[in-house]
Amino acid sequence: MTSLTPAMIPQVYLASSSPRRQELLAQFGLQFEVLHPNVDETAIVGEAAGQYVIRLALEKARAGWQLLSTQTNDRSLVIGADTCIVFADELIGKPNDKLHYEHIMKRLSGATHQVYSAVAMAGYDPCSGADPEVKYRISRSGVEFREISAQERDAHWQSGEPAGKAGGYAIQGLAAAFVKNINGSYSGIVGLPLFETAELLKEFGINILPRLQTR
Repeated sequence: MTSLTPAMIPQVYLASSSPRRQELLAQFGLQFEVLHPNVDETAIVGEAAGQYVIRLALEKARAGWQLLSTQTNDRSLVIGADTCIVFADELIGKPNDKLHYEHIMKRLSGATHQVYSAVAMAGYDPCSGADPEVKYRISRSGVEFREISAQERDAHWQSGEPAGKAGGYAIQGLAAAFVKNINGSYSGIVGLPLFETAELLKEFGINILPRLQTR
């Protein structure tokens, strides 16, 4: 992290390297800085999707808080988030290669899958000393894909978009052409549920609505 002048001191920190989450949080007009905590994202055997994303969001927020307090003794609010895709009660991860991508997209084609997205925040609680107060929220959305042809799957893969994406797609990218219907939070599907994020920010004393009202 770079040294900050008083005018640049962030209101919050985002414990995520995801450009998508950074873009979403920027919509609130908050001054924030990105942290890069090291968190193992391996799922625990038998762990439900909701439990998985909540656990990782909490671990990222706590790890970011620890990193921040160790390096700077700053006790600002730290945000962690995680998102996963579920189909037929199975977590759908990132495709390892084209063959794996084909397997995933054939399953999602013409069907509805679920997207779980959790956000957690760790903030200083004077009553508890050095340990942060941690809160979380979770959103669940349904995404229905139309039938996707073999030619479309090949073109999508060749675009490079599926690499590193849970479920092999980015709803804000080319895969938007596959989406027939959404039931839930678009921002949650992208990676950071903004309604839940705003509610948590309010609980920690940060209300974004005055910023919206003055625009």
